[in-house]
Amino acid sequence: MTLRERARRLKLELFALYLAARHPGTPWYAKLVVAGFVAYAVTPVDFFPDVLPLLGVVDDLIFVPIAVALAMRFVPAPVLAECRERARERVAPHSRRSWIAIATVWATLAAAGIAIYL
Repeated sequence: MTLRERARRLKLELFALYLAARHPGTPWYAKLVVAGFVAYAVTPVDFFPDVLPLLGVVDDLIFVPIAVALAMRFVPAPVLAECRERARERVAPHSRRSWIAIATVWATLAAAGIAIYL
């Protein structure tokens, strides 16, 4: 499995977890685990700060997959299957045309910012 395929799969699983956290069939304790995982991932509080050259990144590389696997164990299998299917329907791979459009918008904004600054 290539790195790109792993990233797509992780994106799909994270979106499925998001949907599972909002699903009425998900128990409260599973929602609590998902919320704790998301809170840790987005807050600047880490076990090892990101400014440490290697430990800050390794901390996140180890914690995120473990937290995803743990959260998925708490979600009932039928709910998780339904949420994965809904995630597959919503998360479509981006076309090359959309990436070019996004890059063009960012380049235009950057050029405008530089023009205003100068």
